[in-house]
Amino acid sequence: MTATPAQTGTGKFTWRFVTPLLIGPVLNPINTSMIAVALVPISHDLHVTTAVVVWLVAGLYLASAIAQPTMGKLADVFGPKRVYLVGLVVVLVAGILPNIWHDFSAVLISRILIGIGTSAAYPSAMSLIRDQSARLDRQTPPALLSGLSIASQTVAAIGPVLGGLLITGFGWQSIFLVNIPLAAVALVTTIIWVPSDTTRPLRTGPKPTLRDIDPIGIVLFGGALASLLVFLLDLRIDTLWLVGVTVVLVAALVWWSLRSTHPFVDIRMLRRNGALSRTYLRMLLIYFGAYTMMYGFSQWVQGSAGYSADQAGFIQLPTAVLAALTSVAVARNRRLRLPLVLSGAIPFLGGLLIVFLTHASPLWMLLLVAAFFGVPQGLASVSNQQALFRQAPGDQLGTASGLSRTAVYLGSILSSAAIGLAFPHAPTDAGLHGLGITIAVVVGAAAVLALIDPALRSRKSADSERVGDGLQAE
Repeated sequence: MTATPAQTGTGKFTWRFVTPLLIGPVLNPINTSMIAVALVPISHDLHVTTAVVVWLVAGLYLASAIAQPTMGKLADVFGPKRVYLVGLVVVLVAGILPNIWHDFSAVLISRILIGIGTSAAYPSAMSLIRDQSARLDRQTPPALLSGLSIASQTVAAIGPVLGGLLITGFGWQSIFLVNIPLAAVALVTTIIWVPSDTTRPLRTGPKPTLRDIDPIGIVLFGGALASLLVFLLDLRIDTLWLVGVTVVLVAALVWWSLRSTHPFVDIRMLRRNGALSRTYLRMLLIYFGAYTMMYGFSQWVQGSAGYSADQAGFIQLPTAVLAALTSVAVARNRRLRLPLVLSGAIPFLGGLLIVFLTHASPLWMLLLVAAFFGVPQGLASVSNQQALFRQAPGDQLGTASGLSRTAVYLGSILSSAAIGLAFPHAPTDAGLHGLGITIAVVVGAAAVLALIDPALRSRKSADSERVGDGLQAE
């Protein structure tokens, strides 16, 4: 029997409605970050090379980048609760697989399934929140939106620390087992406490069909991302042909999307909605810097500065703490321009500081540099999410949310290529300095874009924000 608001007490934004929506979205960032300290143990245990084991990172990035907007589209068409539940079941299966099938192929399949399953959480949660707001005819609490950001970016920051502790105590398989209790709790609480899709106020029109999902658009989008990813992770002259493949597929995607009745990537909407398109671009640039810092700095700390995997994870703790505190501090802020400018300006300074680090630098300098990337993560996560919620069309919020995460993963894919170029054989001081300059240039561009964005400079857009003042007590 399907739960209804009256039966579950979710006729308002209560802790029952919020709890499952906070658990699901953390599954993706925690899995993308914990793997950073697990690659070496997996490589040694399963006897695969570094070049092979890196596909555990690339596989999840690729699956997530494709699945995020796909799940968002499915949530818009078939209902976010259904899609959310299916995704959680996939994560449960993925968490079990490497523990019963001890082979690298099983681990890779598990990572791909995790990327697909966890990708359902964020766009579905955003659609469920928008539906609840419309259902209640009230504004969405900023604390709820910021809660999604706080939960996701905090676990992403502490993921390397948690992963290191789990691997030391229980082996690398334990980072996959983490998914089982989290997904199970989210699954049960969603079934019990989240209103049925049949009560969606925004659900109109005929019964969804395959044409509404736009499978051709999904294939073109996925093919373009896959060819780009393979090229970026293996930069060689004899792979340049993949650039041509990517260009052709992108051109075909644009051509198809402009002619499709229900396009997977709504080019017309993005062209009309410049504010939303610029939000995607800012997210790509900011998270390029964040992922480059997370993976590049961590590798250098271990490979050049001589710290262990556990110690390298703990060095990133200032980032996690400051990101969480900043998210809480700006949770109720209705203005977007200043936080988004600072989210690029502060890591710009951090990137410049990286240039002064060497393998002999004292610990306090490493902690200081890491701290420069905590505050901007909190600012960017909350403010970009509020910008997305404000700028996306209501009936396409799931798709728009999925595309925002794809922008984030494109940033991570580009950061992987940058790290590979900086550290072709092993982490070095010179390579780290190159990454620092690259980070400064990219996030500096994001700060300038936020500064000159007319949508962010408008007081009217801020004053007309569609979010309200807080969670109701039950």
